[in-house]
Amino acid sequence: MMEEIKQVIIIRSDLEMSKGKAVAQGAHSAIRAFEIAQESTPRVVSDWQMQGEKKIAVKAPLTEMQSIFSKAKKARLPCALIQDAGLTQLEPGTITALAIGPAKSADIDALTKHLKLL
Repeated sequence: MMEEIKQVIIIRSDLEMSKGKAVAQGAHSAIRAFEIAQESTPRVVSDWQMQGEKKIAVKAPLTEMQSIFSKAKKARLPCALIQDAGLTQLEPGTITALAIGPAKSADIDALTKHLKLL
């Protein structure tokens, strides 16, 4: 049996974003992390697609999100930290979302298991 693969999307909890804005930012991060994974770990992406493309949405404040991003990079997990363009609700460059994976669930859980669901 193959290992469980998933993607975790972290939305910044310490920002005033509308639900629509938060969803859009999470989607940006999910797509970018997927593109990175497709380049670096195509077999893992293929397994994830066969497993139904599991995604988990959680929340974290900026400092924790930045710490998790740093740890994910160090662990060589595909990940994408999103900065807003500043065209609507937020200042340009505001960090809004982070996605990790698709990657082995155990590897992502080591960094994100403690976070609350969105």
